[in-house]
This record gives sequence, structure tokens and C-alpha cells, in this order.
Amino acid sequence: MRKSAAPTVSLLPLARAGALAMALAGAPAWPLDLSQAYQAALEQDATIRAVRAATDARRERLPQARSQLLPSLSASASRYRNSLERTAPDFFGRPVTSDERYTSSSETLTVRQPLFRKALMADYRQAQAQVDDANAILERELQSVAVRVSGAYFEALLAQEQLALILAQKTAYTTQLDAAEKRFRAGAGTRTDIDEARAALDLNVAKELEARQSLDLAHRQLQSLINRPVGQLAPLDALKMQLLQPAPPRMEDWLERAEISSPEVRSYTAQVEVARQELGKARAGHYPTLDAIAQWSRSDSDTVTAVKNRYTNKSIGLQLNVPLFSGGYAGSAVRQAAAAQEQAQEALEALRRDLGVRLHREFRGVTEGVLRIKALEQAVRSAEQVVLSNRRSFEAGSRTLPDLLNAEQLKVAAQRDLAQARFVYLISRVRLHALAGGPKAEVIDEVNGWLAR
Repeated sequence: MRKSAAPTVSLLPLARAGALAMALAGAPAWPLDLSQAYQAALEQDATIRAVRAATDARRERLPQARSQLLPSLSASASRYRNSLERTAPDFFGRPVTSDERYTSSSETLTVRQPLFRKALMADYRQAQAQVDDANAILERELQSVAVRVSGAYFEALLAQEQLALILAQKTAYTTQLDAAEKRFRAGAGTRTDIDEARAALDLNVAKELEARQSLDLAHRQLQSLINRPVGQLAPLDALKMQLLQPAPPRMEDWLERAEISSPEVRSYTAQVEVARQELGKARAGHYPTLDAIAQWSRSDSDTVTAVKNRYTNKSIGLQLNVPLFSGGYAGSAVRQAAAAQEQAQEALEALRRDLGVRLHREFRGVTEGVLRIKALEQAVRSAEQVVLSNRRSFEAGSRTLPDLLNAEQLKVAAQRDLAQARFVYLISRVRLHALAGGPKAEVIDEVNGWLAR
């Protein structure tokens, strides 16, 4: 049975080679595998580069908040050219006007150290949470890059597979059309057989055009991520591919891992802390502030009564500011911040629930994908045997051409479903690790090892 099925299976590799040669004609011959695409996307993807820049900007929030707690040093200096016209009575009581011109100057050096500012401490802790949020968002986008590149790569491979299957089907239909015409000329066939074979071939040509368009679009989607021309892609090697169950095998373990390591959970948790510290800043509006101040100043002719006099003053002390009434602003700010904190907490809870659903979907995509792939592999073998049996029966006259065409369509549908199931399984593995905050490069390299070289 195995030897008899070989001629049917051998059409697919030849057709796939022809499909790739024609579909990629004119494209640069740059073999690309999944790991290379992922590394290129990390460097070239515009989205991740924008997120990196945004993260660098948000990280500066922490040194800015820290600087408000440290001593501040300020200096000021001034110098003026003064013209003074003064009228005053003389010894006899007569008014006398004098015109004086003099230069005045002053220099001041001030050191201020906050001692008690509740709002500044809350602002510093808020900045720490905002940096944690920025780092988590960056990690989430790095996970997203792995998912997006894998999805684009597998979509391109699937389009490649579908085009190869359509071309293999086209070869079979062309052969059947030639056979029907020869049988008709020999008087053993009917015109209906020729028409049915030609109709099937014409429909196949339309599907081929659609498949080529899908392949070109898939390549362009991948090219937009890596910012390089996409030529040939390393195809999936079914013999290397391992159908692995998730490790750990329990869904509860993945949920626990996501609660600890998921960048989305870490980001929303940091946002809750940001809202909590914002509430602390709002409440600090009711508290006094206390600063230590040291000042050195020197003035020269600083007033009209002290012309040509120079003063040097050194002072050190404390400055206390006590808020008394602000028109209700502080109380309103507290209520606003409390509502924002509740919103952040509810958003975190909603994320946890949604993350559980997504984890469950991808977990099932892996576990059930293994079973589906094995079932479809058997279905492909059975469909190939059906094609072979129908071909022999057609040659013997016990089957009609529509029976053979239906068998061909059944085989192609099974092969297409198998290719799609394999790529769904692969992307589910990548997404499952990404949602749980697992290592990115490791799962990419694992899948990359299943590609043909």
C-alpha cells in the first residue's frame, strides 16, 4: 500500500518547489528563519522602538522626583546704574535739588533642604511605581513582538503551503483533463468528463491567483516588522516538529506563573500603586511643610538711604508653611484620587479575569492542537489512499471523473487543514509563554529548530 501511494504524494514537493520559484520570482534570495526574523524585528520594528523611547523618557521620572528631596542651591546677582534726583530743605529752609548717580549691586546664595514634605515623599514612591509600569510595558511589547513576528511568519508559511497545494492540485487537474480528452478522442470517454475537468481547472486558477495575493500580503506584513525584503522562508519540517504538551501540564500552574511574571499584570499592579500614591499626594495638601534654609547675601548701595554702604548677611534657620484654607481644593483632590485608585484596582481585576480566559484558550490550543494534528495526519493518509483508489477505479471504469475530482478536493482540504493546525499549534505555544511572562528567545529558538534548513 505504501509503494502505491508514493506517486500521489510525490507531486506535492515538486509543486511546492514550483510554487516558491514562481511566487518569489524577482524577490531577493535571502533565506530567513524565525529566529532571524525575531532578532531583526527587535532592532527594526517601529512599535518596539517607540516603546523603548517612551520607556527611557518615563525612567527619567525617578531622578526628577528624587531631586525634589535633595538640597537645592540657588544664586542670584544684580547690578544697577541709578540716577537719583532729590529735593530737600537747606539750613535756611529753602528747597535744594541735588542729582546723584551711583551704582548698586547685590549677590545672594541660598541652600534649601526639605525636612518634611509629605507630598514629595509620595511623589517619589509614585515615580518608582511609574518606572515599574514603564518597564513592564516594555516587557509586554517585547513579548508582543515575539507573538507578532511568529504570527506573521507562520501566516506567510501557511500561505506558502496553500499555494503549493493549489499548484499540486492544478497539476492533478491538468493531468485529468488531458486524460479525459484522450479518452474522448479514443471513444471511451464523454464530453461531460472534459467539461467537468476543465471547470475544476478554471476554478483552481482563480484560487491560485487568490493564494498568490495572500502570499504577497503575508510577506509584506512580515517585511513591515523586520524592515527588510523578505525572500525565501525556512519552511516547517514535519519530521523535526515535536508535538509537546504544555509544561507545566496543569492550567492552574500557568495561572500562578502569569500572576507572578506576566508583564500585563505587573503593569496594572504598578498603575494601582501609582494611583495609591496620587491619593497620598492629594492628602498631603492638608499637611504643613518644613524646610531648612541657609543664606548668604551681600548688598552694596541697595537703598537710597544707604548709598555707598555695603552689607554682608549670613542666616540659617527653618521655614514652616501651614495650609489653612484653599477653598475646598484639597478635599476635592482627595476624592478625585480615591476614585482613580478604585478605577485602577477594578482594571487590574478585569485584566486578571481576561488573562485567565486568554491563557485557557492558548493552553487548549496547545493540548488540543496535539490531538488535532495527529488526527489530521491520519486524515491526510486516508485521503491520499482515497485518491489512489479512485484513480485506479476510474481507469478500470468503475468510478467517474467527478468521483476522482471530489477525492482530490478532499485530499487538498485535509492537507490544508493539517498545515493550518500545525501553525495554530505553534503560535499557541508562543502566545502561551508570552501571556505567562515566560522567556521569549527560548520558545522562538525551540520552534525555529523545527524548521527545515
